[in-house]
Amino acid sequence: MHSVLSVIPCLCLHFLLVCFQVQVFAEENLDFRIHVENQTRARDDVSRKQLRLYQLYSRTSGKHVQVMGRRISAKGEDGDKYALQAQLVVETDTFGSQVRIKGKETDYYLCMNKRGKLIGKLNGRSKECVFIEKVLENNYTALMSAKYTGWYVGFTKKGRPRKGPKTQENQQDVHFMKRYPKSQSELQKPFRYTTVTKRTKRIRPTNPS
Repeated sequence: MHSVLSVIPCLCLHFLLVCFQVQVFAEENLDFRIHVENQTRARDDVSRKQLRLYQLYSRTSGKHVQVMGRRISAKGEDGDKYALQAQLVVETDTFGSQVRIKGKETDYYLCMNKRGKLIGKLNGRSKECVFIEKVLENNYTALMSAKYTGWYVGFTKKGRPRKGPKTQENQQDVHFMKRYPKSQSELQKPFRYTTVTKRTKRIRPTNPS
């Protein structure tokens, strides 16, 4: 009887510890989600930036986004004389999927002003020139303004920019596909390698007939 009574306090203590751990875990989970959301919206000015070069293929216009000075369109053909204007340099922050996009040839940045209009700017340091890359369930990419939440980069079927307030994430107008320029295609091929053994070192490649 004495041994049973001595076990009861231990069980109670163990039960209290489990409840405490569950509560702490739930609070940490909630705080972590908030932390991730806050950090996604924050700029990372400490980490090294990553630069990428690609084209943005518009799902609606069937052509590529161009930053031609102050004018923005989605009328760029792949491979024509204006193809270079459709090549975009994308500066990526290490955390948060935030990017700044500029035309490779013009050096103008893609920006969205307070009226939701897409414009090009030489100085891209403003938050109006920062966008959040979102990979959608259909594998397309959407670009939401980091300053004006819920406003997206979008184009009509004729390649004309849509104003931010008239866009939504589920609209085809804001869906894009990343394409590497033809000049960069070789860099995107998977690396091929051959395992070298003592036997293969003695085998010389033969020229194809």
